[in-house]
Amino acid sequence: VAIPVAFDSMAPVLQATMSVCGLAPGHAFRPQSALPRHPTHRGVCSPMRTHDQHYSVAFQRPIVTMRAGRGPAQSQDDNNDDDGESGPYVRDTEYEERVIQVRRVTKVVKGGKQLSFRAVVVVGNNNGTVGVASASAKEVAQAAQKAVLKAKRRLITVPLTRNALSVPHAFDSYFSGAKVLLRPASEGTGVIAGGAVRVVLELAGVRNGFGKQVGGSNPLNNAKAAIEGLRAMRTLRQVAAERDISVAQLLGLPPKKESSDAVPV
Repeated sequence: VAIPVAFDSMAPVLQATMSVCGLAPGHAFRPQSALPRHPTHRGVCSPMRTHDQHYSVAFQRPIVTMRAGRGPAQSQDDNNDDDGESGPYVRDTEYEERVIQVRRVTKVVKGGKQLSFRAVVVVGNNNGTVGVASASAKEVAQAAQKAVLKAKRRLITVPLTRNALSVPHAFDSYFSGAKVLLRPASEGTGVIAGGAVRVVLELAGVRNGFGKQVGGSNPLNNAKAAIEGLRAMRTLRQVAAERDISVAQLLGLPPKKESSDAVPV
């Protein structure tokens, strides 16, 4: 190998490098494609890397690439937020879970955009308990699991009629730009509703009823509007107890006559 005059001071370093690689003066370097990718002995020089990891020719020591303000380069998995929910996910058999929407959302930050997924989940036991929540995560499965845990912390109790398993009365509920109409129905009608409202009614245990989405078409807003409507439902006994009167007085019925114990002659 010819050493230029300008680099006479580097001649000892180059000669040491060539001796470590097993090269003699005048040796011609082979092209990179002809060199083995993973050498098994010192007599062969490995090709130079052009990506994040660079290797010195003489000692084969990795040089860690540094990023401004962040220290050593880290993978995307190291930057994920740890919510403290480690271990395998165990599904609760008491509650049924349904995912009604999964969307890909982005957050604009200084370095660009952070991609994540948002899941909207409805949880219920089909017997008067239901909840709705949404959560975001780097993966769809993690977002669904986080939404299920949040929905179980926001469960509500829905009063149902004894015979028809329907809502006790009609109600119009609102949430943001969504409007949902809820109407009771007789036995045998079934659940006549669509979209997120149908999922909420079914998991709440409603077997007969009407639901109509009048406002916006956002599944999350419609699901929360249905939840607000079911939360506001009251039975006759609940209203009478709040007013401290009887059910007959609430309905305007005449009081029952007390039977006398006297025996007619």
